[in-house]
Amino acid sequence: MANIHNMICPWWLSFTLNNVFRKMIQNPQRILAPWLRPGQTAADIGCGPGFFTLDMARLVGDRGKVLAVDLQAKMLETVKKRAAKAHLSDRIQLQRCQSEALGLKEPCDFIQAFYMVHELRDSEGFLREIKAALKPGGFFLLVEPIMHVSKKQFQKTMEAAYAVGFCKQAEPMIRFSRAVLLTR
Repeated sequence: MANIHNMICPWWLSFTLNNVFRKMIQNPQRILAPWLRPGQTAADIGCGPGFFTLDMARLVGDRGKVLAVDLQAKMLETVKKRAAKAHLSDRIQLQRCQSEALGLKEPCDFIQAFYMVHELRDSEGFLREIKAALKPGGFFLLVEPIMHVSKKQFQKTMEAAYAVGFCKQAEPMIRFSRAVLLTR
């Protein structure tokens, strides 16, 4: 994942990422339903405790698959427990990435990076990896928090995305966020 900053959310703060109040403000079903279809392969990069992962698994259905990718083993353990409780384990593949590489080996129809690209030192390298993993015509949803990422910083990330060959498809409205839907 190309040189992660030391500012990643620690596993013991994961409750702040996964709670009922956030679900009211940023409902995963509502955010993701326009782009996910049954039978697709999707990746949740920097999945944390799985706030989006489980709903992604519901949207891709029993013939689909979600790659839950995170740097922290404890976050992936949380996803594993939550997936088992929701009877979605068969649709979710856990993958621990390295700080310098995602290691995605399977082509994806949809990839999302929600509130994590600002934690990277080499966003361009990360974007190259995402583009390589995305199927032609696939979508990449990039979302950053307005409280951590200025408009100027987000624009710099967008310029890096364009430089590696992404095209802007849409700018979805997601509360308290800067968001863009890209395609290769």
